[in-house]
Amino acid sequence: MITLAYGTNGLTDHRLDDALGLLAEHGYGGVALTLDHMHLDPLAPGLAARTALVRGMLKRHGLQVVVETGARYVLDPRRKHEPTLLSDDGAERRLDLLRIAVDVAADLGSRVVHLWSGILPAGTSPATGRARLLAGLEELLPVAEAAGVVLAFEPEPGMLVERVDDVLDLRRALGDPDALRLTVDVGHLTCVEDAPGPDVVRRVGDLIAHVQVDDMVRGVHEHLELGTGAVDLPGVLAALHESGFDGLAAVELPRHSHAAARLVASSAEAIRAAAHAADVPLRERAPLQTQEVTR
Repeated sequence: MITLAYGTNGLTDHRLDDALGLLAEHGYGGVALTLDHMHLDPLAPGLAARTALVRGMLKRHGLQVVVETGARYVLDPRRKHEPTLLSDDGAERRLDLLRIAVDVAADLGSRVVHLWSGILPAGTSPATGRARLLAGLEELLPVAEAAGVVLAFEPEPGMLVERVDDVLDLRRALGDPDALRLTVDVGHLTCVEDAPGPDVVRRVGDLIAHVQVDDMVRGVHEHLELGTGAVDLPGVLAALHESGFDGLAAVELPRHSHAAARLVASSAEAIRAAAHAADVPLRERAPLQTQEVTR
């Protein structure tokens, strides 16, 4: 069953406990937690103790969690998203961050860590970038497997891996490991995929481990409020349900933190309306209670 969730990269003006409380208040059943300085800094001292505190917050608010690793400046204050596994220098720092994310996920009781490839460095051939990416994944996969964590790889417009088929190609090159699966951003499906979003989901549904929800228009990589773009949200939710998806569908509005209090409420209602139109049940948290309810 699909779990209604929201990403903390769209809640960066809120303290984490306040953000989680807001989600619980509006019936969300999960949160996509980006490791970053404002909520759970993966590089600051005392990570184990701080992770334990976050686990307590999640339990108190009745929220499931997926760990995301797309923070903009967590590794370099001057270069957004750098270094990556594709970088000429510093790829080992990204790999270390991903290892930390796996450990944090295990400590939080999460089954999933989200990641992406990054942008191909200037002057680097696609073949070299792909070789670097495969080498990094070959090191990371045993870590994830030992921790019982799935790596959910997100195709991202403009990055080396930008389409669903690019992830499938990586999986084939690595022997189709069970621990390497897909993050599907429903906006990206509209932005860059050739087939309609619901058709893409049906084709790869058994590999989807995490879902990000936003609106978008064809050819423009801009995350929009739900209902303001061209995404067929009822169709995508129906396809996810038909595929047996049993994870978080997390609202992904990383440039909208200033309006988070409004958008947490309106996004939940938009997803509920789309699910109702598609006759799809959602896993939610009963507001201000501890039990889980479905609809």
